[in-house]
Amino acid sequence: MTTARFLVVLDADSTLIRNEVIELLAEEAGRRAEVQAATEAAMRGEIDFATSLRSRVAALAGVPVESFARVRSRIEPTPGVRDLTAAVHARGGVVGVVSGGFHEILDEVAPGLGVDRWRANRLEVADGALTGRVDGDIVDGAAKAFWLRTWAEELGVAPHATIAIGDGANDLPMMAVAGLGLAFNAKPAVRESASLVIGPVDLGTVIPLLPWPMSGAGSTVGSWTSSSSPASGSTRPAGTPWSPRWSEPVIDRGR
Repeated sequence: MTTARFLVVLDADSTLIRNEVIELLAEEAGRRAEVQAATEAAMRGEIDFATSLRSRVAALAGVPVESFARVRSRIEPTPGVRDLTAAVHARGGVVGVVSGGFHEILDEVAPGLGVDRWRANRLEVADGALTGRVDGDIVDGAAKAFWLRTWAEELGVAPHATIAIGDGANDLPMMAVAGLGLAFNAKPAVRESASLVIGPVDLGTVIPLLPWPMSGAGSTVGSWTSSSSPASGSTRPAGTPWSPRWSEPVIDRGR
């Protein structure tokens, strides 16, 4: 059974990557402007995510599956993402992504960015083109929280040793159940609810908030100690287990 010291779960669009994939697909259909407006409203929490996604996916009807390759070629990883995933792995953690986007893109992108496991929506296809419908259950905010908890349980990671990173209203449920909820390049409602606000440019800013590397023969999976907290400039008693909720924030919440 695979175990980990901690778990980091990210959103994909505008977090793991700089793009909004559904907007790139909508561009293939010549309907980017209307889909972009609906995406922004959903991320602000003004529209129910599942309802919004169904209407946006409907705008993709008729887009040929060959468009997936063109969209994948336009994906821009967020600066610092590979540094972050490498640091997580070096310190004994696991990286997950739960996205309201699509497996058709994420399945090709995630492995190259150091992601260990991921979940997203699937697009229904018939006769080589999108039907304008989602295939299966929609990955919404509740699903994001579910997968964070499920992966943590599978990996033997305590809830306090989980970190969730996102930018939109549908990321709030997983941020609420994580030990540390980080708003990255986020909408105002998300910034207000997050444990910390980071970014908006480089995911490498998360690295100082990760558990310190294990050292010494007495170190065990799931616990570690340090003489200073993950946030630079703050201290805690030697021997105190790392806990995101304990750490003194030094990053501006942006309020």
